[in-house]
Amino acid sequence: MKELQQLPIPLLLWYRENARVLPWRSDPTPYHVWISEIMLQQTRVAAVLDYYRRFLEAVPTVADLAALPQDQLLKLWQGLGYYSRARNLQKAALQIMQLHGGVFPNAYKDIRALAGVGDYTAGAISSIAFHLPVPAVDGNVLRVSARICADTGDISTPAMKKKVTQALEAIIPLDAPGDFNQAMMELGATVCLPNGAPLCERCPAAPFCRAFQEGRTGELPVKAAQKARRLEARTVYLLFYQNSVALRRRGDKGLLAGLWEYPNELADGTDWPARWGLSPRSLEQAGTGKHIFSHIEWHMTALAGILDSPRLPEGWVWASRADLRDRYALPNAFGSFSQIVADHLGRF
Repeated sequence: MKELQQLPIPLLLWYRENARVLPWRSDPTPYHVWISEIMLQQTRVAAVLDYYRRFLEAVPTVADLAALPQDQLLKLWQGLGYYSRARNLQKAALQIMQLHGGVFPNAYKDIRALAGVGDYTAGAISSIAFHLPVPAVDGNVLRVSARICADTGDISTPAMKKKVTQALEAIIPLDAPGDFNQAMMELGATVCLPNGAPLCERCPAAPFCRAFQEGRTGELPVKAAQKARRLEARTVYLLFYQNSVALRRRGDKGLLAGLWEYPNELADGTDWPARWGLSPRSLEQAGTGKHIFSHIEWHMTALAGILDSPRLPEGWVWASRADLRDRYALPNAFGSFSQIVADHLGRF
């Protein structure tokens, strides 16, 4: 990947002129960089900005994060998705408190050992917060590198990631490793785009980018097709008693672990309210929704009903409008039914 040897100087000059102003770049403490990098995993910058601000206002230190009740943590995270990220943040905060005296570790191996921190995140924190010359290789960086070098290796494979990491280790500037890593990510996010045509006329690597010079930007990078998602038809039960709606908490493992939800099950013909020992006056269709996870696609039909008794199965709760707003974290998967619930609760 010899073309990458020409990259550092023009890339850093471009970055200093074109870098977006972002709060974690303006104040790159280890805690701030860590929180931002975890939030940015599979999430757009624009979506993260408000969450980042609110999160740091509520949880300004590692110690605060370690001590935060999980329900409050998940409520702060509500809407960002991939909730395992939030739970791993707290696990890592506890590690920092227990193993490092509450001080964020400054060695790559110790950062990499934190819960939820992989090679990329460890490289980003190490280089940005501690100025260590460690590459941070994510999808953006793999795409940029593959195009510059016209490399036809599959960027979804560990072998390609290792190859790019080794090539970047050889060229990362010792005096600006954090800027270099952020510049690579910035170039991939704003110029060397994943979907649609890259903006090659704006790219500092255009003079030596082989994909651009050879007219092959549409072919690269090479990435194996993902497996088809499994489709699940589910019935969502919106069960009301006076000014509240029934919620239950999902289990501690698996999809949406630990989050509150409207009761739902696979649409297999089972009379679930009866199985739960509940007798709504009637169940009426109340809308449909769809939600796409990385490996599953839910197709949901909501049934709404009113109960004459506040009795619920063990572990379920009644949630008012204020509870839904301030207390219980519901995943985006059920967003299609938020207005239906709000309309019903608004009658009281």
